[in-house]
Order: sequence, then structure tokens, then C-alpha cells
Amino acid sequence: MTRHKIYPVILSGGSGSRLWPLSRSLYPKQLLPLSSEKTMIQETALRTDSTRFTAPLVICNEAHRFIVAEQMQEVGIRPLRLVLEPVGRNTAPAIAAAAQILIGLDADAVMAVLPSDHVITDRKAFLAALDQGVEAALAGHLVTFGMRPTAPETGYGYIQQGDPLTPGSFKVARFIEKPDRERAAAMAAQPGYLWNSGMFLFKAAVLLGEIEKLCPQILQAVVPSVEKAAADADFFRLDPASFAASPSASIDYAVMEHTELAAVVPASFGWSDVGSWSALWDISGKDRHGVVSVGDVMTVDCKDSYLRGDGVLVAGVGLNDVIVVATEDAVLVAERRHVQEVRKVVELLKEKKRSEGDLHRKVFRPWGYYQSIDGGSRFQVKQITVRPGAKLSLQMHHHRAEHWIVVEGTALITRDDQTFLLRENESTFIPIGTRHRLENPGKVPLKLIEVRSGIYLSEDDIVRFEDTYGRV
Repeated sequence: MTRHKIYPVILSGGSGSRLWPLSRSLYPKQLLPLSSEKTMIQETALRTDSTRFTAPLVICNEAHRFIVAEQMQEVGIRPLRLVLEPVGRNTAPAIAAAAQILIGLDADAVMAVLPSDHVITDRKAFLAALDQGVEAALAGHLVTFGMRPTAPETGYGYIQQGDPLTPGSFKVARFIEKPDRERAAAMAAQPGYLWNSGMFLFKAAVLLGEIEKLCPQILQAVVPSVEKAAADADFFRLDPASFAASPSASIDYAVMEHTELAAVVPASFGWSDVGSWSALWDISGKDRHGVVSVGDVMTVDCKDSYLRGDGVLVAGVGLNDVIVVATEDAVLVAERRHVQEVRKVVELLKEKKRSEGDLHRKVFRPWGYYQSIDGGSRFQVKQITVRPGAKLSLQMHHHRAEHWIVVEGTALITRDDQTFLLRENESTFIPIGTRHRLENPGKVPLKLIEVRSGIYLSEDDIVRFEDTYGRV
């Protein structure tokens, strides 16, 4: 069996709508610990942490860059490249950009495209399937992985398996859109029908050749976006204007459904794309009544339900086939059979311009995080935590003043021409229009309480003069 080196390409996009309220657009599910103590993107990266793989090439959007970088650092993985998409254009342009980057490093690169929000419980079987996929990829095929159905699932697309190709791989006879329940049941009962996992393996050069043939507009935008990319020690930023000119298309629609080179490797390695709260219930450990309890939860006479309390107590009584998810600022209650409609709640939140669709009360920044405590007319109260050695930008606000009270650690404060230290139980005042900066010069986290007051308190009232993290 071949041990050809594989370049993992981890896709970390997504809007965070299907697992709301835990997942938000600025903190989507791949950044959360849903199936283990590690986050889903960490589990994905660690799945490829062996000698048969290179370091991963990770693709994420601009808003998630610091969180993704920190989560990779936490598990000791240094990405080959951390590529930033300036705008979302679905999977085909992102994968094409990854292929173009890899071609520049290795003309014979074989790339495994792995979404960052999938659960795989049998790593040994996963690696064995990749080995079979490499054989097919080296033979010039574009390989996808088909999961053997365990239920008549209507949330997945299907693949009909065709004639044998290389050992363990088969020609794709056809791709089938997400079916209704009757058709899903019929396919699940027949051999040769597989769930479309959304994972791929191919030579980068072969993929680019097929994109040039089938959807040249994507390549015409992606190639200059890579050539004009801005690279630094941490990030590889695709050129915004070039990348934005690409059509938005999935790799299935742009390439796999039309190419003559599509192959499928049937596999069973405990896969789920965790596409809904019901799917998470399916893969989670349950009590003898079929109840999943996560966090601070109490149940009485409940069956076949998922209850989660993040920061609040959730008590369920007499529930059956119900999902209850409570965070500090939102509560979801839904029948399990209706969980696919959760995204409609997120759409309503966006229509009403409510922040609960985008942000948690805890908001992560490259220097640490802040957490909302209280707010009202002309005031806000937040807890701010700054990592050791980190600092905020040198900034100024036009419409608000700020009071800072240190509760743990030591703060180095810049206030116009003054620089001074604040220790626990000490405080300072930042008047409107004052240039200021907050730093943590110590070796332990700095925690302080910030009280904002003024006529306008939103985050966009900020003028940055200097910033370690390249923000404007």
C-alpha cells in the first residue's frame, strides 16, 4: 500500500446558522468543542497529524483568523499556510486557491480536502480509506468519499457507485441531490448508494486542469488572487479584488458533477457532518432514556432529547424528542424533527438587526476576549481579559468615555502622553477623545472591568493609530 505524502487542506468556512445559539456567524461550529474536549477544527487537524501527511493548509475567513491560529497553536500544529478568504465564494474557489498554492510548493502534490466541522470516530478506518483514495488519485481520478448509509437520511446528498477502478475505488455513476424520505429509504436499502461526505482527494494539477476545462472563470480569478497574495509570518491573504471576481460555486457543482474523472471510495469510519442538533444527538452519549445532557442540566421523565446548558441551569420535565439549548443570551427549544429550520431563526435575527445571530456575550479578539455583563441607556459594563504579553491597539473614541478597574493581574496603560501601571483594585478614567492603549506586561492573564458611558457605545466607534494585529 502506498504511503505517498498527502497535503491536508482544511476548509473552515460556514455561517454558524444550523447549530444556533451555540454556533454564531463570528464563532461557528468548527471552533467549538461539540464532540470532545477539543474543538472540531482541532480534531480535524489532529486526524492528519502523522508522518504520512504534511502540515495542513488551513483556509478560513478574515473574521476567524486569530481564533483559528490560536486553536492550532493550542494543539501544537503549525499550518503549512493559514490562507485567508477575503470574501466567501463557496468551496470551489477556496479549493482551487489551495491547489494553486500547493502546485507552487510541489508539482506532484496530492491534496485531501477536509471540512473542519465533521466528526470521524474511527481514525484507523479513515486513514485506510485515504490510502485507497491515494491510489485512485495517482491514477488521475478526482476522488470523493462515500459513506455507507446507516439510515434513510434526507439531509445528505447521495452518490451512486459505478464500475470498479483502482482497488477500493469506483467510478461515480451519478450524484443525487438531497432526497425526500421515501427515496432516501429506497436508496439506503440498496447496495451501491452512498452518502456524499464532502471530502475529496486528488492531485492538485489534475483538479486545476478540470477547473480550467469546466469552469475557467474560477481559475481566471483564483490564479491572480494567489499571485498577488500578501504573505506574512502568520497569514497568507488572497488578493481581495481578484478573489471576489470568482463565481460562487461548490466543488460538487463546478467540477465533480460534470467531470469524467470522478471516483468514489466507499467507507465507514463513524462519519457525521453534525449538520443539525438532531445529528449531534445521534452521535452523542445518551442515558438509558435516550437523553443527552451537556453542561448544567437536570431532567425528570425526559426521553430521546438533547439538553444543553452553557452558563445557565436547564431543567427539563416530561420532554420527548425535544432539543433545548441555553446560552447566556439565548434559548432554543425545538422538536427534533424540526431542527433543520433553526436557520430561519438566524435569518429573522439578521432581518431585525439583532446581534444574537453573530456574537456571543463572550467575544474573542487576538489579544484575548471581552464579555458583556450589563448595559442600558448610555452605559455598558464588560469584563476584559488580556493574554500575557498581549496589547490592544492604540486607539481613540469620539462618543464614549471608559472607566477601567483592574481585578486581576497588572495593566500597562497609555493615556495620551502618560504611561503608567495599574494593579489589582486600582482604576483609571479614559475621557472621550483620548488616545489610549491597554497592555498586559505580566505572565498571568489581565482581567479588568470596563464601564463605558456616552451617547454611542458600539464597537465601531474606534479610531486606531497603531495595531499589532494589522487591523484598521
